[in-house]
Amino acid sequence: MEVIKLDLNCIKNTYKKRPCDSHKGTHGHALLIAGSSDKMGAAIIAAKACLRSGVGLLTVAFSPENKSVLFHSIPEAMYANSCVMNDLSSFNAIGIGPGIGVDEISLQYIYELYENKLPVIFDADALNLIAKYKVDWKNFNFPFVLTPHPKEFDRLFGEHDSESDRRITAIQKSKELNCVIVLKGHKTFITNGIQNFENTTGNSGLAKGGSGDALTGMITSFLAQGYTTLEAAKLGVYLHGLAADITLQRQSEESMLITDVIENIGLAFKHLHSEIQ
Repeated sequence: MEVIKLDLNCIKNTYKKRPCDSHKGTHGHALLIAGSSDKMGAAIIAAKACLRSGVGLLTVAFSPENKSVLFHSIPEAMYANSCVMNDLSSFNAIGIGPGIGVDEISLQYIYELYENKLPVIFDADALNLIAKYKVDWKNFNFPFVLTPHPKEFDRLFGEHDSESDRRITAIQKSKELNCVIVLKGHKTFITNGIQNFENTTGNSGLAKGGSGDALTGMITSFLAQGYTTLEAAKLGVYLHGLAADITLQRQSEESMLITDVIENIGLAFKHLHSEIQ
């Protein structure tokens, strides 16, 4: 198995510089399906990371009783209820899963994606819903990314004894399902079944709740901006880790919060820009 190091040189060949004459419509409209009555933090984290990663417009779908939480926390985002699934024509990409819960109400969001053609990233509770209700992958006739941590990966694909075993399965399943799998961990592994990448950024400060939600927001943002599923996964993982490394200039690995990391996404982009020029 050949594994390519996901480093600065690799990312420089993936990143597309933002045109100086662009407008909000140039950079896509993302839909995030995230949050529930007791997990609105996941939605806020994913939404902030999505916007910090450059998307032009962002709509967040969740139950209406928590609208005020979104508006007070991130006024740049728009709100939609479940009816948004009836017409997805205004969106460019979808992220689903952070904090949505694992019940039949949330499951309907996944079933309603069957006729969708937009790229989708499945994370967190969306992965657990797929595993719990044995959702038929064959109905996913659209480009998609899976971002499981080891336990979520094993729920989807069976128990594994080691990280190396999971990587082998990830390659097989990504080829079989025609998708990209981001196996999160110490050195996050990305595969489309043909090319395999191992991330070189990040630190143990990311080993806290919310880190995966931020990554979902970032990858969703890049998908909406027109990157392929593999490109979006690579950019999201690399810059997520780089922002965490920059955060260590002011925080320790123990004290780092994912909200600190999100505030440093801009510095991660600036570092990337300085290396490209």
